[in-house]
Amino acid sequence: MSAPAPTGIVHLADRTPQLAGADMVAALVPPPQFADATFETYRADAAFPSQQEAKDLLQVFAGAAQPAKGGFFRKAKRPETKPGIYLDGGFGVGKTHLLAAVYHAMPARRKYFGSFIEYTALVGALGYQNTVELFRGADLLCIDEFELDDPGDTMVMTRLLGELVSSGTRLAATSNTPPNALGEGRFAAQDFLREIHAMASSFQTIRIDGTDYRHRAVDGHAAVLTGPQYDAAIADASARGAVSDDAFADLVAHLARVHPSRYIRLIDGLSAVGLRDVEPLADQSAALRFVAFIDRVYDAELPIRATGTSLDLVFPEEMLAGGYRKKYLRAISRLVASTLA
Repeated sequence: MSAPAPTGIVHLADRTPQLAGADMVAALVPPPQFADATFETYRADAAFPSQQEAKDLLQVFAGAAQPAKGGFFRKAKRPETKPGIYLDGGFGVGKTHLLAAVYHAMPARRKYFGSFIEYTALVGALGYQNTVELFRGADLLCIDEFELDDPGDTMVMTRLLGELVSSGTRLAATSNTPPNALGEGRFAAQDFLREIHAMASSFQTIRIDGTDYRHRAVDGHAAVLTGPQYDAAIADASARGAVSDDAFADLVAHLARVHPSRYIRLIDGLSAVGLRDVEPLADQSAALRFVAFIDRVYDAELPIRATGTSLDLVFPEEMLAGGYRKKYLRAISRLVASTLA
């Protein structure tokens, strides 16, 4: 008989999680909402044939199906299979679902699934050469939301992937494309291949068209609670599971003292996250750390309850107009969804 889930209120600002390299590697699996994602559970939209085409191509890549026979090319030499695939498409068309399906379907002895920031955090924590040795010999690396807005991290990841591909590792990647961003991301494939130019020839681009199946909009607002509503929500949640309760400023300050690779441990065991007195962020470094934290909260499917400024307004206009616009827009979408969960 399993032990009952812990209940009560904790403060994230009091947590100082430790995470060894082995723990970080063990966490490189699909997030909970995609733990059971398969090609069979991916529902291709008949209005967008590229979705079924992408699914068919990825099944072949993962070894879950054979290439189609017959037709014009039946006597032609089969084209060389590239070691990497890049899923190019807008927000909410199922790229992460398909990426997780590749991970689950490929009969690999060693395979890893993580976001771009998880891999770069691993390099930061272990050092580049140690990370190369750690992954050397891996059969498959899945990289979700490949970040194109940090030249330094992009260069490190490109170099890492190049070393792994040369030793036989296969790659599958998506990039960060925001919801409802007026066409931004339409040329994501060109952006991706340009930024990883040293590795571009290793990737086959697979285009996925469609509309956001979640129908989420970034112009909606996150739910904001009054003080009494917040207290009641936290008390109710804490009776059913562990829930955090922190002043927004305290959490933001604490994130600067915790390596981003350990953010997943900050929320370990929680059933909800509470933030009091939310206010707009003034520092870009703090904003980027908050984005990384929200990515972990969203992946863990934790609801957020908050007071103060609506969480979709924490990134000022000058930040949204800068080079990290895509990243902030993605975070806004996730914040809205988490407060409405």
